[in-house]
Amino acid sequence: MKSHLKSINIVLLLAVALISCNKAAPKTTVPTPDRVLDYVSTVSFLKGSSGELISTVDVAVAQSQEERNEGLMDVRNLPQDKGMIFLFDEEEPLSFWMANTPLPLDIIFVNSDSSIVRIHHNTQPFSEGQLLSDAPAKYVVEVNAGYCISKDIKEGDRIRF
Repeated sequence: MKSHLKSINIVLLLAVALISCNKAAPKTTVPTPDRVLDYVSTVSFLKGSSGELISTVDVAVAQSQEERNEGLMDVRNLPQDKGMIFLFDEEEPLSFWMANTPLPLDIIFVNSDSSIVRIHHNTQPFSEGQLLSDAPAKYVVEVNAGYCISKDIKEGDRIRF
C-alpha cells in the first residue's frame, strides 16, 4: 500500500510539474520600430481662385505599388510641416484606409489638373473603413490631422509639386 501511495504521489508531482511547465509565459508585445521617412520633395497648396500660396510641406513620395501600400503605416512621428504624396499612373476613383497607421491624418485627394477634389479631415488611426475620393483622383497627399483646417485648405484649392 505504501508503494502504491508513493506511486500516486510521484504521478501527482509529475502532473503538477507538467502543468506548471505548460503555463503560457506572459505575452509581451514587441513594438514595431518607428519608420523614418525620407522627405525628398515638396507640395505647395494654392488658393483655387487666385493661385496664391497657402503653405508648403516637405513630403516623402510613394510612387511604386509597394510604397503606396505601405504609406504612413508604422509612422509615429510626423512633424507638422511634413507629409506624403502618393502618385498614381491613372486618374480614377481611389480608396484609402488607416490600417496600421497610428496617426490621425488629413487625406487630400487631387485630380490630374492638380485640383483638390476631396479632403477627409482627422481620420481615425487604425481604422479599416474605406475613405473614398468621391471623384477621379491621380494624387493623394497625407498630412497631420488638422493641417487643412489650420491652413484653410479646401476642396477646389490646388497643389503644386
